[in-house]
Amino acid sequence: MVFYKTFPRTTDKSTYPVWEEITLTDAEEKEQEEIARRENINLMKECIDDADKIMQEKNLKPFQTDKINIAIALFEKRASHEVYFKERKAKEKFDEKFTVS
Repeated sequence: MVFYKTFPRTTDKSTYPVWEEITLTDAEEKEQEEIARRENINLMKECIDDADKIMQEKNLKPFQTDKINIAIALFEKRASHEVYFKERKAKEKFDEKFTVS
């Protein structure tokens, strides 16, 4: 599936922006998905460790269902994180294409 995003570009000829569509290549899209995946796994591990610390500090019984709830919350964020990384990559491509140095 091709990922694309549009960005506004201002011009000297009009007060209204021109909308430019930026498309990621398959390789760029897969790269951003892999980055998001690695970061989500690391984040999940950190959150599970933090949950353990909180449970110990507050003398809570360490039920695995609490850890599973954390995992579910992070899993639900995964799709939005992948889109974030793809949008960021598209913005980089837009800036490279239309920013005059």
